[in-house]
Amino acid sequence: MPRRTTAAAAAGLLALTLSACAKSVGDGPGDAGASAQQQVEATTGDASLCTPERYNGGVPQLDLKNVTVGFAQSEKEANPFRITETQSIKDEATRRGIKLITTNAQSDLNKEIADIQGMIAQGAKVLIISPLNSEGLDPALKAAQDAKVPIMTIDRLLTTKKACVDYVGWIGSDFVKQGARAADAMITATGDKGEVAILLGASGVNVTVDRTKGFKDQLAAKGSSLKVVAEQTGDFTREKGRAVTEQLISANPGISAIYAENDEMALGAVAALKAAGKKPGDVKIVTIDGTRGAVQGIVDGWIAAVIESNPRFGPLAFQALEDFYAGKGVPAKTIISDKEYTPENAQAELPNAY
Repeated sequence: MPRRTTAAAAAGLLALTLSACAKSVGDGPGDAGASAQQQVEATTGDASLCTPERYNGGVPQLDLKNVTVGFAQSEKEANPFRITETQSIKDEATRRGIKLITTNAQSDLNKEIADIQGMIAQGAKVLIISPLNSEGLDPALKAAQDAKVPIMTIDRLLTTKKACVDYVGWIGSDFVKQGARAADAMITATGDKGEVAILLGASGVNVTVDRTKGFKDQLAAKGSSLKVVAEQTGDFTREKGRAVTEQLISANPGISAIYAENDEMALGAVAALKAAGKKPGDVKIVTIDGTRGAVQGIVDGWIAAVIESNPRFGPLAFQALEDFYAGKGVPAKTIISDKEYTPENAQAELPNAY
């Protein structure tokens, strides 16, 4: 788990975040008001902040307003998380007067590699990437290293790569903590009794591994009476979430709770429960993301709680690049804080969902 920042560092990070948020007030999904923007909770690797001199043996000093920045999106933008993430990057580039080119890998690792290589060939001098998988981008990373093009990573972590060698730094949520908070919410929603099914996210990414570990470890730490009776991959998609739920409740009719590792799978589960003749609350669902559909699901009684995973990376990602080139340096990891949506606050917080 990440260490907490010192008071002085926390104050500086808060100022950075509030400054970025002040530039990001609006009404669109990626253009939310300050209260919906990412907030920094902690950082790690502060003792060896990454600068152009330290990165990959040294890279040229640049003014972001005079170069092209590339953004590689990993997944199809049918998921509200991805739509909001991409829009946040675009909006912040516009606000800062930075030329941006974007690609979308359409959930294909080979395409993401080609996209990154292609943006370098087009003249991008620095990249922001949202990795599809935690492993497998080596050809793209090597192309960037050879061209002296720094990479800032967001959301999913490149688990075996090194900050300030393979990438500048990483910004994202504490996914283990998200899973633990989901377990706490599940204990509350179920009265700590019943059978639980887990809708796992995509294989090969640290998000799935961490959210599963956090959930199970927290149940064990709390001495919970909840019993996990089934786990199956839903690939973070609504369609597969529905299909998997149909199978699980058919094979395990005693299931009284579902932990979905993202909102799209949770909404697929809701559709399956409706089709099976269930009523709101018959099966308690706890999920992670914070999409408007899932938060509305709380209001409607189908979902018990949502742990947020905030996709509005634009302000912090570009601020990190500004700090990198200004010589202030970038920590290896920047952990954002995520809120929680419950039956008590869902209606009021609905405008902040994405």
